[in-house]
Amino acid sequence: METELCSAVTPQEPAPDTPGGGNPCADFNQTMSTDPKQVVILGGGFAGVYTARCLEKLLRSEEASITLINRENYWVYQPMLPEVISGSIGLTNVVSPIRRLCPRTNLIMREVDDIDLQKQIVTISPGFRPRQLQLKYDHLVIALGNITDFHGMPGMIENAMPFRTLADAMVLRNHLIHVLEEADVEENPELRRQLLTFVVGGGGFSGVEVMAELNDFVRSVKRNYLRLRNEPHSCVVVQAGDRILPEMSETLALFAQRILRKRGVEIILNDRLRAATSERAILQSGTEIPCKTLISTVPSALPPVIQKLDCHKEHGKLLVNTGLELKDYEGNVWALGDCASIKTVAGTRVPPTAQHAIREATTAAINIAAAVRGGKRAEFGFEGLGTLGSLGHGAAVAQIFGVKISGLLAWCLWRCIYLMKMPGLNRKVRIVTDWLLHLLFPPELAQTKIAFESGIRNQHFEPGDFIFQQGDLGDSVYVIEEGECEVFREQKGEQELLATLGPGEYFGEMALLSDRSRNATIRARIAMDILIIPKADFNKLRQRLPVFGEVFTELATRRAVPGSPHSSAEPSTLGGCCGQPIPIPTPESELGPMPGSPPAVRAATPAKQ
Repeated sequence: METELCSAVTPQEPAPDTPGGGNPCADFNQTMSTDPKQVVILGGGFAGVYTARCLEKLLRSEEASITLINRENYWVYQPMLPEVISGSIGLTNVVSPIRRLCPRTNLIMREVDDIDLQKQIVTISPGFRPRQLQLKYDHLVIALGNITDFHGMPGMIENAMPFRTLADAMVLRNHLIHVLEEADVEENPELRRQLLTFVVGGGGFSGVEVMAELNDFVRSVKRNYLRLRNEPHSCVVVQAGDRILPEMSETLALFAQRILRKRGVEIILNDRLRAATSERAILQSGTEIPCKTLISTVPSALPPVIQKLDCHKEHGKLLVNTGLELKDYEGNVWALGDCASIKTVAGTRVPPTAQHAIREATTAAINIAAAVRGGKRAEFGFEGLGTLGSLGHGAAVAQIFGVKISGLLAWCLWRCIYLMKMPGLNRKVRIVTDWLLHLLFPPELAQTKIAFESGIRNQHFEPGDFIFQQGDLGDSVYVIEEGECEVFREQKGEQELLATLGPGEYFGEMALLSDRSRNATIRARIAMDILIIPKADFNKLRQRLPVFGEVFTELATRRAVPGSPHSSAEPSTLGGCCGQPIPIPTPESELGPMPGSPPAVRAATPAKQ
């Protein structure tokens, strides 16, 4: 893999073994040095990680500092992810820590909030401390992939399970075990059939491989349930086209359909998912399939941060040239993978596959190195080696260099090729061991339960603890249940005490309403118990319960008016716990009693310095 990754690169001076590179977020308020150049990579999929790996080989640490931003600290080997469902591969054996794959790359485990192409700044989401970070770059690689988009499909967000990440695979596996446990004790035959019906929307590689592994798993473990051993289960694939696997030749796609149907999978063609409830999947044709398990691998869309970029796009994707440079930002910004509209030198549109993403990463890395130190640039000309798809244990389809293979031979070839491409000897050994154990022993049936907490939660604070600080991003509304807190602001190195709040009072909503940072600090005066309502839940309540939103909006408006009944005798500008200063005659601004309770903010005495 190492040789393949940079095989097209002209011999360069080898990179030193010592890790290096500055961290561009060390001081995000200052413009960073242009030497070394700051290379920022967005996304930790095939395109992003392999770009970082190749850049580490091409550029010395004193030439460029490489930073990769990804929401997880691991890279997922997507082709083998469906095997996590059946347990033929261990959960963590399909992932590799990015810090080990890219030892010279600064990894930031956050989400990308904004990209400013003009100012060359990337804004990333807050961490434990509610403050965004801004990274200035010299060269940017956008490889954020795409997301599952259920817009315009009622009930899909609530009832359909996506399958893109390691977490999705784990949730799906636990769900399958849960419905089998429920079906084993269910007396109602109709509900039992519903529990044993599994629907997958999308008949491409992802949908077919997920259904194949799911079907194998359910068939294997049913024998462990006394009442389900002779109970049939139903697996349904819904495909919008006239055949599954449109990426492959018609003969191989038809072979795949025959194999799946022989294994009990029903295939519905020329139809698609339209909506869903907790009880059934609803198709475009009006057909309803009673089920408790609905998985959707389609449709997909670009992440919002890319959708709002003001740049050239084609079919919604970022438009790049054959050097993978974003149009109008050549030599500065590159776009790779699923989020980019790419054509080869020959004019062929590039499909979103792992083999293409790896070659795209190599091309982009060569061109970034050329932009940093000069040299010949590369153009993307890879046309593909072939395609492979698994149909479950012992069966697959493959098309390599035009040769069509199916059945057991294709399955062995599928496993060998993907095993060789898995980076790291330790992962290869673990996967081979998993496969051998899976042949000798039945699949694991233990359910790993994960407790999902509600966003609305209680929190305890001891005297002197900060609830939030001046300058933090407004991310929650707080309701005091017990205890007291102090509100103060720091100006010119001095602290000004503004108010003291007690039980029944609330604060923090102004930042959520104005979407600005806080300009005051809240600190516990005595031990406190607080109810915290995160921004997402607060906004959801405002949208679903208009009266709730109207109350807070009305109170915020009243506090901004001189002579408000919520004011005290001493004027202040506290718009401030949650937003830019808003001139009002009270130290409350965004502080006050819960709706319906009497105001209880006490006038503050000057803080001792």
